[in-house]
Formats: sequence, C-alpha cells, structure tokens
Amino acid sequence: MGKNKGARIIITLRCTECRKRVNDNGKTGSLSKVRTKKIDYTTTKNRRNTPDRVELKKFCPNCNSHTHHKEIR
Repeated sequence: MGKNKGARIIITLRCTECRKRVNDNGKTGSLSKVRTKKIDYTTTKNRRNTPDRVELKKFCPNCNSHTHHKEIR
C-alpha cells in the first residue's frame, strides 16, 4: 500500500519584480538591470488551509531588497 499524499505540499516562490524585468528569451527591456541568477525559495504549505497561491515578502539578491515572491507551478 502506498502512503497518503497528505495536506502539506512543497511549493516554489519566485520574485515578482525580477519576473517583470526579464523577458522569456532572457533579454531585458528598457531597464538596465539584468537578472544574474534565478533565485527561487522553496517552502511548504497546507493545501487545506491555503488553497490559493501564496505570496510572501522575501529578500531578493538580484533586486537587493525585500520584494513579494509568488508561488509558481
């Protein structure tokens, strides 16, 4: 018998400011800052208590400030 998946799942958080700055092909728009590394945070959340996507304020080394990080899938 397999184990039950449970209520807690692992999620990945990514900076919303860096995502706005860099296009999908890696080229920047009019802004001069270039994302050097893709920094993602991983954490867990309870699927029953928070069914929506999580948004937390974390430190982003590319932006060099505390910014909002959203859950990605």
